[in-house]
Amino acid sequence: MCGIVGFTGKREAVPVLLAGLARLEYRGYDSAGVATVSPEGLTLRKCAGKIARLAELLDRSPAAGPCGIAHTRWATHGTPDARNAHPHADDDECVAVVHNGIIENFAALRGELAARGHRFRSQTDSEVLPMLIADELQQNAAPAAAVARALKRVSGSYAVAAVFRDAPGTIVCARRGSPAIVGSGAEGFTVASDANALHGFADATAALDDGDLVEVTPAGLRWFRGELPAPERKLRPVAADSRDDGGRGKFAHYMLKEIFDQPQALAETLRGRLSEEEGDALLPELHFSPRETASIGRVVVAACGTSLHAGLIGEYLFEALAALPAEVEQAAEFRYRNPILTPDTLVIPISQSGETADTLAALREAKRKGALVAAITNAPGSTIAREAERAVDLRAGTEISVASTKAFTCQVATLAMIALHLARVRQFGTDGGQEVVRDLAAVPGKVARVLEAAETIRHAAEKFADFEDFFFIGRGVLYPVALEGALKLKEISYIHAEGCHAAELKHGPISQLCERTPVIALANRVPGREKLLGNLAECQARRAPVIALVTEGEETPAGCLSIPVPDGSPAAAAIFDAVTLQLFAYYYALKRGCEIDQPRNLAKSVTVE
Repeated sequence: MCGIVGFTGKREAVPVLLAGLARLEYRGYDSAGVATVSPEGLTLRKCAGKIARLAELLDRSPAAGPCGIAHTRWATHGTPDARNAHPHADDDECVAVVHNGIIENFAALRGELAARGHRFRSQTDSEVLPMLIADELQQNAAPAAAVARALKRVSGSYAVAAVFRDAPGTIVCARRGSPAIVGSGAEGFTVASDANALHGFADATAALDDGDLVEVTPAGLRWFRGELPAPERKLRPVAADSRDDGGRGKFAHYMLKEIFDQPQALAETLRGRLSEEEGDALLPELHFSPRETASIGRVVVAACGTSLHAGLIGEYLFEALAALPAEVEQAAEFRYRNPILTPDTLVIPISQSGETADTLAALREAKRKGALVAAITNAPGSTIAREAERAVDLRAGTEISVASTKAFTCQVATLAMIALHLARVRQFGTDGGQEVVRDLAAVPGKVARVLEAAETIRHAAEKFADFEDFFFIGRGVLYPVALEGALKLKEISYIHAEGCHAAELKHGPISQLCERTPVIALANRVPGREKLLGNLAECQARRAPVIALVTEGEETPAGCLSIPVPDGSPAAAAIFDAVTLQLFAYYYALKRGCEIDQPRNLAKSVTVE
């Protein structure tokens, strides 16, 4: 994986391809390449590194033609270099292919193809695709049929786009398990793995479903299921808020901008969804009947990474507010451990992109077992949103930085609203619901106050910028925030950071504490604070420096560097602490000179298992 762009139309392809790749670079940036088709044949240009290096290569050695495909890569098979960069071509360069996903049987296919005389140049699994397609073309198959027949032999996941020396202007795109979309605009047709790539070039788009194949030419689109023609798919106008990320503006990095976006993002998440009069959250996207809502007996959240941490906060909220047993499953394990699901189980897959491969697999397993499913995504047209049928849109806005910030806090707010709605049906009276509504409604303004203290947080981060190991501790609903704070710091600064439950320190991790191991303690005024202060003292007894997040007005624990945060319920405190720790991670990484928006080895959307 990670980013695919294709164009065929009335103008040169390369400017469109480079613009699209630049908008996908946050999803993969270890190598990049293009393939164009002209009367002279296929032209391939590839290099290691970011899009700027590819642009420089194309300035020196242009690739002409009004049809082409491009790719920016996050390596799965093979080192990040020009040899392994996409597109890949067959021996005779009659077809070039870009591929997201993993071909699980590539070793067997590669052996078979090599035995038939094909010469492989890369270490990738993807290179078998142009070889397979070329063999079908030699049997006089049309481009779409050649791709369909080749893909029948492939096990695994893919989004594929292919161009052909002998079919100028034709792109064939297919999808199984990895996202792909097509778009139309005034100057031609586009394909991509993400709608962001099509800004300025597509006015309307359609997503491919698993098993779809589409032939794209300047004359239009032809849809297939395998080799069989399929009904024409309706293209939908591009939503205005999905056309542009707005740029970084005054901010040095997207991550900082997105941290500062959070008051507005949270306000959007909550807008029109809170009723103080009813003391309830209004989530028509879920369209649960009162009977369905009342029948829910258990909640299971399936997610990965940052979304998993949001789910862990949700677990506390479902139990505390709605008195519902709740658990959180790592989505990658969900379908492999025979989860016990019944019709009264509500499964909530959470994915910022709506395309996370493991979370999508968990959703499908939940539906197969007859559970009630309601997803949370930041992409209403994504595969998870479509397949869940009931899905809450975060409305957080485009998130470009690889390290998720505003999507996380909006996920927490959304889980709090779902928990409130379930609570009102099950046990909460209006008064209790109104208290929760007022607390949530105040969150955006209080997050703005956290951001006003950015310089205080910056000074704390810079003070500790030469330390290489951190522990984050919390209790109750703040324990998942400790996990998320540690994840943010390690994602963008590459140091060791570990989040753990404060009570677990003395069960092993405390052996690591010394004067060079700072501890960040989430010491807000929430249930369990007194116990946490005791754990904090245990850290100080081992000479570990302590940074304490404390509720405004609370006394600073002795010997600690404190960062005050606004008062609020445990759910609100989780959001305030998360924003504080996002800023801490940002300023720490900035002081150390790290790449922030595109940290090494990471990709924004994980569309392979």
